[in-house]
Amino acid sequence: MAIKLITRAVEHGARQRRACEVIGITERTLQYWRMAGLTDRRQTVKKEPANSLSRQEKDEILVVCNSEEFRNQTPKQIVPALADRGVFLASESSFYRILHQADQLHHRGRSAKPVVKKRPRAYLADGPNQVWSWDITYLASNIKGQFYYLYLFMDIYSRKIVGWEIYATESAEQAAEVLRKARFAETLPLNHDLVLHSDNGSPMKGATMLATMQKMGVVPSFSRPSVSNDNPYSESLFKTLKYAPAYPAQPFKTIGAARRWVATFSTWYNHLHRHSGVKFVTPAQRHKGRDKAILKQRKCVYQKARQLHPERWTGKTRNWDHVAEVELNPDNEHTLNIEMKKAA
Repeated sequence: MAIKLITRAVEHGARQRRACEVIGITERTLQYWRMAGLTDRRQTVKKEPANSLSRQEKDEILVVCNSEEFRNQTPKQIVPALADRGVFLASESSFYRILHQADQLHHRGRSAKPVVKKRPRAYLADGPNQVWSWDITYLASNIKGQFYYLYLFMDIYSRKIVGWEIYATESAEQAAEVLRKARFAETLPLNHDLVLHSDNGSPMKGATMLATMQKMGVVPSFSRPSVSNDNPYSESLFKTLKYAPAYPAQPFKTIGAARRWVATFSTWYNHLHRHSGVKFVTPAQRHKGRDKAILKQRKCVYQKARQLHPERWTGKTRNWDHVAEVELNPDNEHTLNIEMKKAA
Protein backbone atom coordinates (compact mmCIF):
# COMPACT_ATOMS: atom_id res chain seq x y z
CA MET A 1 0.00 0.00 0.00
CA ALA A 2 2.79 2.44 0.92
CA ILE A 3 4.71 1.81 -2.31
CA LYS A 4 1.58 2.40 -4.38
CA LEU A 5 0.83 5.66 -2.62
CA ILE A 6 4.38 6.92 -3.09
CA THR A 7 4.41 5.89 -6.76
CA ARG A 8 1.12 7.66 -7.37
CA ALA A 9 2.34 10.82 -5.65
CA VAL A 10 5.56 10.86 -7.72
CA GLU A 11 3.55 10.40 -10.93
CA HIS A 12 1.57 13.52 -10.01
CA GLY A 13 4.72 15.60 -9.58
CA ALA A 14 5.62 15.11 -5.92
CA ARG A 15 9.22 14.51 -4.87
CA GLN A 16 9.95 10.98 -3.73
CA ARG A 17 11.75 12.16 -0.61
CA ARG A 18 8.81 14.27 0.52
CA ALA A 19 6.36 11.46 -0.24
CA CYS A 20 8.43 9.06 1.87
CA GLU A 21 8.44 11.56 4.75
CA VAL A 22 4.64 11.76 4.66
CA ILE A 23 4.35 7.97 4.75
CA GLY A 24 6.91 7.79 7.54
CA ILE A 25 9.78 5.93 5.86
CA THR A 26 13.09 6.82 4.24
CA GLU A 27 14.04 6.54 0.58
CA ARG A 28 16.51 3.83 1.55
CA THR A 29 13.68 1.80 3.11
CA LEU A 30 11.57 2.28 -0.02
CA GLN A 31 14.43 1.04 -2.18
CA TYR A 32 14.86 -2.04 0.01
CA TRP A 33 11.15 -2.88 -0.11
CA ARG A 34 11.13 -2.66 -3.89
CA MET A 35 14.23 -4.86 -4.25
CA ALA A 36 12.86 -7.44 -1.80
CA GLY A 37 9.40 -7.42 -3.39
CA LEU A 38 7.74 -6.19 -0.21
CA THR A 39 4.66 -4.00 -0.08
CA ASP A 40 4.23 -2.33 3.31
CA ARG A 41 6.12 -3.37 6.43
CA ARG A 42 5.08 -0.49 8.62
CA GLN A 43 3.67 -1.29 12.01
CA THR A 44 0.32 0.44 11.85
CA VAL A 45 -0.96 -0.86 15.16
CA LYS A 46 0.76 0.76 18.11
CA LYS A 47 1.12 -1.54 21.09
CA GLU A 48 0.50 -0.05 24.50
CA PRO A 49 3.37 -0.85 26.90
CA ALA A 50 2.38 -3.32 29.58
CA ASN A 51 3.59 -1.02 32.37
CA SER A 52 1.74 2.11 31.19
CA LEU A 53 -0.94 3.70 33.34
CA SER A 54 -4.54 3.54 32.19
CA ARG A 55 -6.52 6.63 31.34
CA GLN A 56 -8.50 6.20 34.55
CA GLU A 57 -5.32 6.03 36.65
CA LYS A 58 -3.95 9.16 35.00
CA ASP A 59 -7.19 11.03 35.67
CA GLU A 60 -7.06 9.94 39.30
CA ILE A 61 -3.53 11.37 39.64
CA LEU A 62 -4.69 14.69 38.20
CA VAL A 63 -7.62 14.78 40.61
CA VAL A 64 -5.30 14.20 43.56
CA CYS A 65 -2.81 16.86 42.41
CA ASN A 66 -5.60 19.42 41.96
CA SER A 67 -7.35 18.62 45.22
CA GLU A 68 -7.64 21.20 47.98
CA GLU A 69 -5.08 19.31 50.08
CA PHE A 70 -2.33 18.85 47.47
CA ARG A 71 -2.79 21.62 44.91
CA ASN A 72 0.06 23.68 46.41
CA GLN A 73 2.47 20.77 46.76
CA THR A 74 4.89 19.06 44.41
CA PRO A 75 4.89 15.35 43.52
CA LYS A 76 7.96 14.97 45.75
CA GLN A 77 5.66 15.85 48.68
CA ILE A 78 2.46 14.25 47.42
CA VAL A 79 3.79 10.73 46.78
CA PRO A 80 5.29 10.25 50.30
CA ALA A 81 2.14 11.70 51.90
CA LEU A 82 0.00 9.16 50.03
CA ALA A 83 2.40 6.36 50.97
CA ASP A 84 1.96 7.24 54.65
CA ARG A 85 -1.76 6.49 54.15
CA GLY A 86 -1.03 3.18 52.46
CA VAL A 87 -1.79 4.52 48.97
CA PHE A 88 0.50 4.26 45.93
CA LEU A 89 -0.75 5.66 42.64
CA ALA A 90 2.49 6.05 40.70
CA SER A 91 6.10 7.15 41.06
CA GLU A 92 7.13 10.79 41.35
CA SER A 93 8.46 10.78 37.78
CA SER A 94 5.09 9.49 36.54
CA PHE A 95 3.33 12.28 38.45
CA TYR A 96 5.59 14.86 36.81
CA ARG A 97 5.10 13.32 33.36
CA ILE A 98 1.30 13.27 33.67
CA LEU A 99 1.21 16.87 34.93
CA HIS A 100 3.42 17.90 32.03
CA GLN A 101 1.14 16.17 29.50
CA ALA A 102 -1.84 17.97 31.04
CA ASP A 103 0.02 21.32 30.83
CA GLN A 104 -0.12 21.69 34.61
CA LEU A 105 3.59 21.61 35.36
CA HIS A 106 4.23 25.32 35.94
CA HIS A 107 6.01 27.43 38.51
CA ARG A 108 3.91 27.94 41.62
CA GLY A 109 4.41 29.83 44.83
CA ARG A 110 5.68 33.27 45.77
CA SER A 111 9.30 32.76 44.80
CA ALA A 112 10.42 34.35 41.56
CA LYS A 113 10.55 32.21 38.46
CA PRO A 114 14.04 31.02 37.56
CA VAL A 115 15.61 33.29 34.98
CA VAL A 116 17.80 31.78 32.30
CA LYS A 117 20.44 34.23 31.12
CA LYS A 118 21.56 33.95 27.52
CA ARG A 119 25.17 33.03 26.99
CA PRO A 120 27.34 35.97 25.98
CA ARG A 121 28.18 36.26 22.31
CA ALA A 122 31.07 34.07 21.25
CA TYR A 123 34.16 35.58 19.66
CA LEU A 124 37.07 34.01 17.83
CA ALA A 125 40.60 35.40 17.72
CA ASP A 126 43.10 34.23 15.13
CA GLY A 127 45.74 36.82 15.99
CA PRO A 128 46.85 39.16 18.79
CA ASN A 129 44.94 42.28 19.82
CA GLN A 130 41.57 41.09 18.58
CA VAL A 131 39.92 39.98 21.82
CA TRP A 132 41.02 41.12 25.28
CA SER A 133 39.74 40.01 28.65
CA TRP A 134 40.03 41.87 31.93
CA ASP A 135 39.00 41.67 35.55
CA ILE A 136 39.87 42.90 39.03
CA THR A 137 41.23 40.76 41.85
CA TYR A 138 41.93 41.54 45.49
CA LEU A 139 45.43 41.58 46.96
CA ALA A 140 45.54 41.40 50.74
CA SER A 141 47.16 44.28 52.65
CA ASN A 142 48.65 44.17 56.14
CA ILE A 143 45.55 45.97 57.44
CA LYS A 144 42.75 43.53 58.17
CA GLY A 145 39.75 44.09 55.90
CA GLN A 146 41.65 46.38 53.53
CA PHE A 147 42.69 45.25 50.06
CA TYR A 148 44.55 46.51 47.03
CA TYR A 149 42.79 46.07 43.69
CA LEU A 150 44.69 44.64 40.73
CA TYR A 151 43.27 45.66 37.34
CA LEU A 152 44.57 43.15 34.78
CA PHE A 153 44.07 43.18 31.00
CA MET A 154 45.15 40.22 28.85
CA ASP A 155 45.02 39.11 25.21
CA ILE A 156 43.17 35.78 24.92
CA TYR A 157 44.99 34.74 21.72
CA SER A 158 48.50 35.00 23.13
CA ARG A 159 47.61 35.06 26.88
CA LYS A 160 49.91 38.07 27.19
CA ILE A 161 49.32 40.60 29.95
CA VAL A 162 48.83 43.79 27.94
CA GLY A 163 48.10 46.13 30.83
CA TRP A 164 47.77 46.24 34.61
CA GLU A 165 47.67 48.62 37.54
CA ILE A 166 46.97 48.45 41.26
CA TYR A 167 44.74 50.94 43.07
CA ALA A 168 43.37 51.28 46.57
CA THR A 169 39.78 51.41 45.29
CA GLU A 170 37.57 50.17 42.47
CA SER A 171 36.19 52.60 39.92
CA ALA A 172 35.28 52.87 36.26
CA GLU A 173 37.55 55.91 35.91
CA GLN A 174 40.60 53.91 36.96
CA ALA A 175 39.62 51.02 34.70
CA ALA A 176 39.37 53.41 31.76
CA GLU A 177 42.85 54.75 32.55
CA VAL A 178 44.34 51.22 32.51
CA LEU A 179 42.62 50.55 29.19
CA ARG A 180 44.08 53.72 27.67
CA LYS A 181 47.57 52.78 28.85
CA ALA A 182 47.23 49.22 27.53
CA ARG A 183 46.08 50.42 24.13
CA PHE A 184 48.96 52.88 23.99
CA ALA A 185 51.48 50.20 25.03
CA GLU A 186 50.26 47.94 22.21
CA THR A 187 50.38 50.90 19.76
CA LEU A 188 46.86 50.25 18.52
CA PRO A 189 45.24 52.92 16.32
CA LEU A 190 41.85 54.31 17.22
CA ASN A 191 40.19 52.50 14.31
CA HIS A 192 41.58 49.11 15.37
CA ASP A 193 38.83 46.51 15.93
CA LEU A 194 39.01 45.18 19.47
CA VAL A 195 36.58 43.28 21.70
CA LEU A 196 36.97 43.72 25.46
CA HIS A 197 35.32 41.08 27.65
CA SER A 198 34.68 41.38 31.39
CA ASP A 199 32.17 40.48 34.07
CA ASN A 200 29.27 42.67 35.23
CA GLY A 201 30.96 44.63 38.02
CA SER A 202 30.36 48.35 38.42
CA PRO A 203 33.89 49.33 37.25
CA MET A 204 33.28 47.32 34.07
CA LYS A 205 29.91 48.87 33.27
CA GLY A 206 30.49 52.34 34.68
CA ALA A 207 29.72 55.35 32.50
CA THR A 208 33.34 56.49 32.22
CA MET A 209 34.59 53.06 31.17
CA LEU A 210 31.83 52.59 28.58
CA ALA A 211 32.36 56.09 27.21
CA THR A 212 36.11 55.48 26.88
CA MET A 213 35.48 52.20 25.06
CA GLN A 214 33.03 53.88 22.71
CA LYS A 215 35.51 56.67 21.96
CA MET A 216 38.21 54.10 21.15
CA GLY A 217 35.88 51.92 19.08
CA VAL A 218 36.22 49.00 21.50
CA VAL A 219 33.32 46.53 21.47
CA PRO A 220 32.16 45.62 25.00
CA SER A 221 31.35 42.03 25.96
CA PHE A 222 30.03 40.97 29.36
CA SER A 223 29.65 37.73 31.27
CA ARG A 224 26.38 36.57 32.70
CA PRO A 225 25.82 37.70 36.31
CA SER A 226 27.57 35.39 38.80
CA VAL A 227 28.91 33.06 36.08
CA SER A 228 32.70 32.98 36.35
CA ASN A 229 33.00 30.46 33.50
CA ASP A 230 32.08 33.22 31.03
CA ASN A 231 35.42 34.91 31.73
CA PRO A 232 37.74 31.87 31.90
CA TYR A 233 40.98 33.46 30.68
CA SER A 234 41.12 36.13 33.36
CA GLU A 235 40.10 33.66 36.06
CA SER A 236 42.85 31.28 34.95
CA LEU A 237 45.42 34.09 34.97
CA PHE A 238 44.47 35.12 38.50
CA LYS A 239 44.91 31.53 39.66
CA THR A 240 48.36 31.40 38.04
CA LEU A 241 49.24 34.67 39.80
CA LYS A 242 48.07 33.71 43.27
CA TYR A 243 49.40 30.14 43.15
CA ALA A 244 52.80 31.10 41.81
CA PRO A 245 55.63 29.87 44.07
CA ALA A 246 56.89 33.43 44.44
CA TYR A 247 53.53 34.81 45.63
CA PRO A 248 54.12 36.35 49.08
CA ALA A 249 52.99 34.28 52.04
CA GLN A 250 52.31 37.48 53.97
CA PRO A 251 50.02 40.38 52.95
CA PHE A 252 51.55 43.32 51.12
CA LYS A 253 52.72 46.05 53.48
CA THR A 254 52.20 48.91 51.02
CA ILE A 255 50.64 49.46 47.62
CA GLY A 256 54.14 50.10 46.28
CA ALA A 257 55.24 46.64 47.42
CA ALA A 258 52.25 45.13 45.66
CA ARG A 259 53.05 47.00 42.45
CA ARG A 260 56.68 45.88 42.52
CA TRP A 261 55.71 42.25 42.95
CA VAL A 262 53.10 42.33 40.14
CA ALA A 263 55.62 44.02 37.84
CA THR A 264 58.06 41.16 38.46
CA PHE A 265 55.30 38.59 37.94
CA SER A 266 54.15 40.25 34.71
CA THR A 267 57.66 40.13 33.26
CA TRP A 268 58.07 36.47 34.25
CA TYR A 269 54.64 35.52 32.94
CA ASN A 270 54.99 37.25 29.57
CA HIS A 271 58.60 36.36 28.79
CA LEU A 272 59.56 33.24 30.75
CA HIS A 273 56.38 31.29 31.55
CA ARG A 274 55.60 28.62 28.96
CA HIS A 275 51.81 28.58 28.79
CA SER A 276 50.07 25.21 28.48
CA GLY A 277 47.16 26.72 26.53
CA VAL A 278 49.41 27.78 23.64
CA LYS A 279 51.63 24.67 23.39
CA PHE A 280 54.13 25.79 26.02
CA VAL A 281 55.51 28.87 24.34
CA THR A 282 55.66 32.15 26.23
CA PRO A 283 52.85 34.68 25.76
CA ALA A 284 55.35 37.22 24.37
CA GLN A 285 56.60 34.73 21.77
CA ARG A 286 53.08 33.99 20.59
CA HIS A 287 52.07 37.65 20.67
CA LYS A 288 54.94 38.48 18.29
CA GLY A 289 54.27 35.48 16.03
CA ARG A 290 57.44 33.60 16.93
CA ASP A 291 55.62 30.51 18.18
CA LYS A 292 55.18 28.96 14.72
CA ALA A 293 58.93 28.64 14.16
CA ILE A 294 59.47 27.40 17.72
CA LEU A 295 56.82 24.69 17.40
CA LYS A 296 58.13 23.66 13.99
CA GLN A 297 61.60 23.24 15.47
CA ARG A 298 60.21 21.15 18.33
CA LYS A 299 58.42 18.88 15.88
CA CYS A 300 61.69 18.28 14.00
CA VAL A 301 63.51 17.47 17.25
CA TYR A 302 60.90 14.88 18.20
CA GLN A 303 60.91 13.31 14.73
CA LYS A 304 64.70 12.97 14.77
CA ALA A 305 64.57 11.43 18.23
CA ARG A 306 62.04 8.88 17.01
CA GLN A 307 64.19 8.01 14.01
CA LEU A 308 67.20 7.41 16.26
CA HIS A 309 65.31 5.14 18.67
CA PRO A 310 62.05 3.93 17.06
CA GLU A 311 61.76 1.16 19.66
CA ARG A 312 61.11 3.79 22.33
CA TRP A 313 58.03 5.17 20.59
CA THR A 314 54.76 3.26 20.65
CA GLY A 315 52.68 5.91 18.88
CA LYS A 316 52.88 9.28 17.25
CA THR A 317 55.20 12.01 18.45
CA ARG A 318 53.86 14.79 20.62
CA ASN A 319 51.50 17.20 18.91
CA TRP A 320 53.32 20.51 18.48
CA ASP A 321 50.89 21.95 15.90
CA HIS A 322 50.29 25.68 16.09
CA VAL A 323 47.06 26.75 17.83
CA ALA A 324 45.60 28.92 15.08
CA GLU A 325 42.39 30.09 16.76
CA VAL A 326 41.19 30.82 20.28
CA GLU A 327 37.51 31.13 21.15
CA LEU A 328 35.83 33.07 23.91
CA ASN A 329 32.63 31.40 25.15
CA PRO A 330 32.48 29.17 22.05
CA ASP A 331 29.11 28.56 20.45
CA ASN A 332 29.04 26.67 17.16
CA GLU A 333 26.13 28.74 15.85
CA HIS A 334 27.20 32.21 16.89
CA THR A 335 31.00 32.27 16.96
CA LEU A 336 32.10 35.40 15.15
CA ASN A 337 35.44 36.21 13.65
CA ILE A 338 36.44 39.82 14.21
CA GLU A 339 36.72 40.40 10.47
CA MET A 340 33.23 39.00 9.91
CA LYS A 341 31.87 41.30 12.63
CA LYS A 342 33.53 44.28 10.98
CA ALA A 343 32.03 43.43 7.58
CA ALA A 344 28.56 43.20 9.14
